[in-house]
Amino acid sequence: MIHRGRIESRRYRAYTRHDIDSIPQLKRLDPDDLVQMKAVSAVLPFRVNEYVVSELIDWNDIPNDPIYQLTFPQAGMLADHDREALVKLIRRGASEAKVKETARAVQLRLNPHPAGQTELNVPRLDGRPVPGLQHKYRETVLFFPSQGQTCHAYCTYCFRWAQFVGIDDLRFASHETESLVRYLKEHREIQSVLFTGGDPMIMRTAVLRKYIEPLLEPELDHLVSIRIGTKAGAFWPYRFLTDPDADDLMRLFEKVIRAGRHLAIMAHYSHPRELETPAAQLAVRRIVGAGATVRCQAPLIRHVNDDAATWADMWRAQVALGAVPYYMFVERDTGP
Repeated sequence: MIHRGRIESRRYRAYTRHDIDSIPQLKRLDPDDLVQMKAVSAVLPFRVNEYVVSELIDWNDIPNDPIYQLTFPQAGMLADHDREALVKLIRRGASEAKVKETARAVQLRLNPHPAGQTELNVPRLDGRPVPGLQHKYRETVLFFPSQGQTCHAYCTYCFRWAQFVGIDDLRFASHETESLVRYLKEHREIQSVLFTGGDPMIMRTAVLRKYIEPLLEPELDHLVSIRIGTKAGAFWPYRFLTDPDADDLMRLFEKVIRAGRHLAIMAHYSHPRELETPAAQLAVRRIVGAGATVRCQAPLIRHVNDDAATWADMWRAQVALGAVPYYMFVERDTGP
């Protein structure tokens, strides 16, 4: 077991749209900008934590700072007429119920599940759709554990925003692995299961273990790899270092490897700054030390990483830490 190093534990504090006025660094913004932020966050989910706010954002470079652009709602994320309708409600002190009603109407006009995900990728057992599963490619199944359908911070480009806004009919989520295991047994062409969300690393290790251990049984020997999509390494690296169950998480990773499965942490790093803190660097090293592979991915994001030098710096930092630059992708049409 790799020692966690000298990183001290840190208290976790998250902010949502209801806490915007309590984030001290936002007090330097123009009041109109704050109202715009509240309007956008009524429609598209906003969540950030103290680590992102205090360690990753350069508050002397607002609004241009890339991590600020990545995590705090920007006015251009909504059509002008939708945003202004909400701004008017907020300025005149409308009730939360009225703001929510107007926001819900906007959400339902957007594109919550692009590329036909709800129709084209949903597998079936006994002729019925399997909740929380997508059979996206022949060899790959995506699994959405219900307890992992939130994140340490929401990215402003997120195409899975519908998972987080409280509309159950729009969510992919599964509360158990029984259907997943049955489906895998019936489809031996599947070689890889990807845990996604949300962020599976929001879950405690005891919960994650209940989802992963059934996949290690000999009857599923056709399963070659287990992948976990996460941005915890960027937005809360203490998940792998000093959280109360961080050591147990490393033991779980080691168990997957001993069972003969390839374990890949599909780490979302959007900007090199996310890899500059000592905690972020040690988190990568600790995951790799447990036998997992860290594969890094990010979309091309305007105002965040839309220049070649940023990507070159980020890939160099990843390689230096023993991670693998895996892919760059382009955003889906999500409406916003």
